[in-house]
This record gives sequence, C-alpha cells and structure tokens, in this order.
Amino acid sequence: MRNKTQLWYSNCNKGGAVMKIIFIRHGKTPGNLKKQYIGITDESLTEQGIYELKCRNYPDCDIVVSSPMKRCIETAKIVYPSKKIIINQGLRECNFGNFECKSYEELKSNSDYIKWIESGGVISFPNGESRNAFSKRCTEAFASSIKGLNRDITVSFIICLLYTSDAADDRIS
Repeated sequence: MRNKTQLWYSNCNKGGAVMKIIFIRHGKTPGNLKKQYIGITDESLTEQGIYELKCRNYPDCDIVVSSPMKRCIETAKIVYPSKKIIINQGLRECNFGNFECKSYEELKSNSDYIKWIESGGVISFPNGESRNAFSKRCTEAFASSIKGLNRDITVSFIICLLYTSDAADDRIS
C-alpha cells in the first residue's frame, strides 16, 4: 500500500473556525514489503520507507498525534522533525491475532481466514481484535486527541490504519 496523505475537514460552529485534520499513514515496513498482516508487531521503517517519506512534501501542522507503534513514531519524526509528538495509545494498529505476520498466500487455505473473508471482515480475527472493537478504540482515541483544542488549528495524525464507518463518523462529528 502506498503512503498517502489524506485531508479530512471538520466543520465547527465556533465562529466559523475550522479544524484541519491530516491523516498520514506510516512509511513502509518489512512486513508491508512482504504483503503481511502487520498489526501489533512493532516494526521499524525500511530504508525504502524512510527514503519515500523524505521525498514527499507534507502540509504543516500545529500538533502531531501518533500511534505508539515504532513505524508511526519514526514517520512522525521524519515528516515533522521539529514538532513535539503526542502519543495516543488508542491509535495502535489492530490485533490481527492468528493472521499476524502472515500473507494472503500463507492464509488463503486457512479455514479461519476463509470464514473471516466471507464475513466481509466483520467477525473477529481468531485470537485478535474485532473490527467493531478496533473502530471504537480508534474513534475514542481520535476524539480524545482533539477534545478541547482550539478549532483554528491543524492537527496531523500519524497512524497505521483507521477504519471508519458512518457510526464512527457520527461519534466524532
């Protein structure tokens, strides 16, 4: 998956001020290059991932919030070297359970994996986290990170993945 900068804007009724939110996915890790499910495994960035981050231009921000994962903290330090990084434990990656560090090729015949795929990813990862639990945790972490902040600022979130749904959007609007 390519590292993409995504902008998301939240309208606020406080005098027309708008908080600008930037989501930045971490740079490439060894597991990304192997196309593995990497969640709770705390990998560092690859040289390629570091190089690609340094070649991009990122928008400036007032506050940087990061997942506690090494790959996210390393990304934050490269993208925003002079900014203080606020770590939010709730933004850690999903626990992929028995699928952790495995690729599709390794899992495609696994009956638990087939059940998970057939459910549309709704059932929990075996010995891991459910999509609903992951979404709830990340949504609460996001909301706690911006709660009480001045609305006329830009906040960058350095994350692994952020699953959203209409219900999640409703909780953070």
